[in-house]
Amino acid sequence: MSADQSYLESAKKQFLYYKMLGEKAMDQLEPQQLFVTVNEDTNSIASIVKHISGNMLSRWTDFLSSDGEKEWRNRDAEFENDLQSKEEVLEIWNKGWNCLENALESLKPEQLSDIIYIRNEGHTVIEAINRQLAHYPYHVGQMIFYAKQLKNSEWNSLSIPKNKSSNYNAEKFAKEKEIKNFTDDELKRLK
Repeated sequence: MSADQSYLESAKKQFLYYKMLGEKAMDQLEPQQLFVTVNEDTNSIASIVKHISGNMLSRWTDFLSSDGEKEWRNRDAEFENDLQSKEEVLEIWNKGWNCLENALESLKPEQLSDIIYIRNEGHTVIEAINRQLAHYPYHVGQMIFYAKQLKNSEWNSLSIPKNKSSNYNAEKFAKEKEIKNFTDDELKRLK
């Protein structure tokens, strides 16, 4: 496998990992908790989902051929708390992720050095992917942090459970060294 193909496969797995983390966090909440805000300066999990999805739809629609900040995008509206149900939240969530996944599946390794634009700023395809690999996990982290605060009962850890690092490391080091993506085991564990 070429380095470019390896990069694409790694990026796809990492996006999938963060998608799954966001979903597992939302699954632990009561539906109405998705719409809670603490004050005027905070966003509900539902609003964060709208923003992530809006960004994905804008960035990944016609990814190689049009600016990533589409004229039809209304970024400010993404932060309005106007969704009514968990089903609506998940529908918007999946719409954005499907757009991203379709765009990534259509990419060829030789296109990674192509130039695309986001707000008229040129990026290589790799830079654009890396930009979003920083942006989406940032917001998924917000969702997880907020979900932990809102959860009425014990939180089911999405990473190494608190005070279990030694056990986790012992399990990892008990295995033979191998080359694989860190998400391979994590995605299996989260399913």
